[in-house]
Amino acid sequence: MANKAVFQGLVFDEFDRPAEVVYVGAEACYVVDDNGFRRHIPSEQVDRQVLELMLQSIEGHEDLVTDQAAKMLGQDDIFSRAMIAAQIKNIDRQFEALLNTGLPEELRAYLGMMGFRIVINVHGEVIEFEQPGAIADDDSGDE
Repeated sequence: MANKAVFQGLVFDEFDRPAEVVYVGAEACYVVDDNGFRRHIPSEQVDRQVLELMLQSIEGHEDLVTDQAAKMLGQDDIFSRAMIAAQIKNIDRQFEALLNTGLPEELRAYLGMMGFRIVINVHGEVIEFEQPGAIADDDSGDE
């Protein structure tokens, strides 16, 4: 059970309406309007799908991600690169912690401004995932 909705403010329904976040007990849920019926979808169900999609976009590109992260942090030395590479290698553990702490509000706002969006259906399935700047798997030009 997730204590926080990791992607609060970034999740929308099929009709481009933001999914509200509410708590049922201690469990965070995204709320989707299904013809007047408010469906409560456990945030962990949606967040895990998104984190898995993000992980898939990283797989096979770990060196590139390490290089870019080191440059962005201004820490382009061998020790910093090794530390970043180790963090990427163990990213699944960090996902578990993220489900309990959530993303800082400032980071979620920044992601939203950059065009990061998650669209779910009334069953909580991710049907669209927009991640600007993601590494493309092919050269077809499709997102």
